[in-house]
Amino acid sequence: MFRALARASATLGPQVAGWARTMATCQLLVAPPEALLRPLSIPNRLLLGPGPSNLAPRVLVAGGKQMIGHMHKEMFQIMDDIKQGIQYVFQTKNPLTLAISGSGHCALEAALFNILEPGDPFLVGVNGIWGQRAADIGERIGARVHPMIKDPGNHYTLQELEEALAQHKPVLLFLTQGESSSGVLQPLDGYGELCHRYNCLLLVDSVASLCGTPIYMDQQGIDVLYSGSQKVLNSPPGTSLISFSDKAKNKIYTRKTKPVSFYLDMKWLANIWGCDGKPRIYHHTTPVVSLYSLRESLALIAEQGLENSWRQHREVTAYLHGRLQGLGLQLFVKDPALRLPTVTTVAVPAGYDWRDIVNYVMDHFDIEITGGLGPSMGKVLRIGLLGCNATRENVDRVIQALQEALQRCSRNKL
Repeated sequence: MFRALARASATLGPQVAGWARTMATCQLLVAPPEALLRPLSIPNRLLLGPGPSNLAPRVLVAGGKQMIGHMHKEMFQIMDDIKQGIQYVFQTKNPLTLAISGSGHCALEAALFNILEPGDPFLVGVNGIWGQRAADIGERIGARVHPMIKDPGNHYTLQELEEALAQHKPVLLFLTQGESSSGVLQPLDGYGELCHRYNCLLLVDSVASLCGTPIYMDQQGIDVLYSGSQKVLNSPPGTSLISFSDKAKNKIYTRKTKPVSFYLDMKWLANIWGCDGKPRIYHHTTPVVSLYSLRESLALIAEQGLENSWRQHREVTAYLHGRLQGLGLQLFVKDPALRLPTVTTVAVPAGYDWRDIVNYVMDHFDIEITGGLGPSMGKVLRIGLLGCNATRENVDRVIQALQEALQRCSRNKL
C-alpha cells in the first residue's frame, strides 16, 4: 500500500503527496463500537399505545424492497399513487396534496411555516399537548398567538369559537380532531363554514384520528389537514400527509415573506410532488423506502374501504370500553360521543402509580400501553387500537394484562 502511495505521490505532485502522508500517518482514535458488532435484536411486542402501531405484514414487505432513485419516473409514479391515496383518506380533491418527509410534527410545522407570517393573529385550541405544540411553533415564527385553553377531555363548541373569532380576528384557527393525549374527539361539522364567515382558515390535526373516524376535508370546509403514517395506517414513523384548500394555497402563494424553512417551503414541495403542473426539480432526497411503505398502507385502506375502517375502529373500541368498565375502570372522557375511537383514555385508578401498571403490562405481557402526555400526565392510561391492531383478540389480551397488573401492583391504601 505504501509503495502505491509513494508512486502516486511522485506521479501526481506535491498536493497528492501531502494527502498520502496524511493518510499514512493519522491513526484512528475511535474503535468500532462493540454494540454494532453484535446482531440487531428486536423484541416481538404488541403496540397498543397511542402510536406508533405495529406494521401491517404487507407494509413490512414493502419496506424490504430495493432502493430506486428519488428522481426516477417509477418513483414519481409511486408519489402520484400516494397523492391519490391521501386525497381518498382525506376526502378531498385539492391538487396541493402530498406527503412530507418527516413525522406529524413536521407536517404541523409545514402548515404553520407556510400559512403564517410574522404578526399574523393565530387562534389555537389548546385542550391537550398538540394545541400546546401548535402555539409554541406559532410563537417561534412571530405570529400573535391566542390560545384557548381547556382542561384535558374537553372540546370546543361553535359558540365558543365564534366568540373567539370575533374577538381576535385570526387568519388561522388550529383544532385537533383526535387529541391523543386526552382521548377526546373534536366535532368538525360547521367549523369550517364558521371560520370562513370570519375570513379565517381552518387547520386540523388528524394524526391520531385519520381512518379511525370520519373526516371530510372538502365537505367540512377544512383548509389545511395533516396526519401521520404511524397510527391507523400502520406504516413506519417518518412520513406525514398534508393537503391545502385553494384558499390556503392562495395564502401561501401571496405571502409577503418567504417561509422560515426552505425544507418545508410548500412551493418547492408542490413541484417535487407534481402538484404545480411544472417539470419536477430536485428539492430534497425523499425517503424512498418509507414512501414504498406509505403507498402500501394507503393501498390497504383503499382495499378495505374508509367506511369499513371507521366501522372496525368504532366497534372494537366499544368492545374495549365495555371490558374496561367490567374491570371497574373509569373512562376519562365522560361523553361517549366525544370519545376518540382510536385512542382510549382511562382514569388512573385510585391508589395506583400509573407507571407500575404500564411497566407490569410491558414486562410480563410484552404489550405497550402508556400514561398521559402533557396536560394529561399522571391522570390517564392510554390504550390505542390502531389499524390492523384494532381487533377483539387484542382487546382480550390487554384486558387480561390489565387485570393481572391491578392484582399484582402495589396500591397506596391512604
